[in-house]
Amino acid sequence: MVIAVTGAAGMLGSTVVQRLTGAGSTVTGVDLRAAPDGPDTPGYRHLVGDIRDAAVLRAAFDDADAIVHCAAALPSYPPEQIRAIVVDGSRAVLDAARAARVPRLVYISSTAVYGLPTQVPTPEQHPYAPVDAYSTAKADAERLAVGYREHGLILPVLRPKTFLGPGRMGLFAMLFQWAHEGRNFPVLGDGSVRIQMLHVADLVDAVETVLRVPAEAANDTYNIAAATFGTLREDFQAVLDAAGHGKRVIGLPARPARVALGLLERSGLSPVYGRLLHKLMADSYVDIDRARQRLGFHPRHSNRDAVLETFRWWRGQQATTAASTASGPTSRDPWRQGVLAAARVFF
Repeated sequence: MVIAVTGAAGMLGSTVVQRLTGAGSTVTGVDLRAAPDGPDTPGYRHLVGDIRDAAVLRAAFDDADAIVHCAAALPSYPPEQIRAIVVDGSRAVLDAARAARVPRLVYISSTAVYGLPTQVPTPEQHPYAPVDAYSTAKADAERLAVGYREHGLILPVLRPKTFLGPGRMGLFAMLFQWAHEGRNFPVLGDGSVRIQMLHVADLVDAVETVLRVPAEAANDTYNIAAATFGTLREDFQAVLDAAGHGKRVIGLPARPARVALGLLERSGLSPVYGRLLHKLMADSYVDIDRARQRLGFHPRHSNRDAVLETFRWWRGQQATTAASTASGPTSRDPWRQGVLAAARVFF
């Protein structure tokens, strides 16, 4: 197949590119950044450009059999930037796909469209319930994307939980750095909430599947997440145990800690955004039965597998740069810890 991938230099996009080229597909990637593995990957062509640039998209989608739309913003971006990338960017990609007569587009959405659901496990038919700029943009963009099915575009929508794997940094770099330095790690409350995550390899399995299944199965919306997961305390403790310093997860009084972190976030002194604070206070997991039954999706990795593999990669490849001053423009970068970097001396 000839496949175009947006956000091809990101953690997900680059993993998709590696998998598809390894399977013999010809791939064109689009990203604002250069290709992370260099321009000489066999079967791969990389275009540096904005997904809102019609000329770039025409060049990328020419003769494509399918598109995988991975480009996205992070929840920590300014609201206007989130909307421009997620909604306007998706509209540009969808219009370009239609103009180029590409028959299939895999749309990477997010379980953020559910907001902060009280129904767990959360099924795909749960209504959109956005609570912030990021979840609102993701919900609006997904509505827009699904509408293109009426124009004949085969459009699978994948809603992944937070995914990890080699290349993932973001806020997880904070946990990894503190564990590596031999510090305890704090959680809100007692850490007994069950937070479902996902290994990026399982997400890419789902992408590969919806690229090839018949249209009647592809033209649907699917939660994609780990089948095996425990509590936040258990998953974070596994990282501390792997670090080998005998440190523990430390519970913080939930309400005062949430108020303090909220104030720090609004002051620009903490990268922990509001929706994440609320998510960490209640169980958060989705129903994956539709993907199991219709796609044969069977995730190979548990939460713990995903977290520990990411930590091993971080320790081997990034430990010397994890405390850098990078501002975290992508999930490949460690985010600035702000005042939390100073707080770690107490742990």
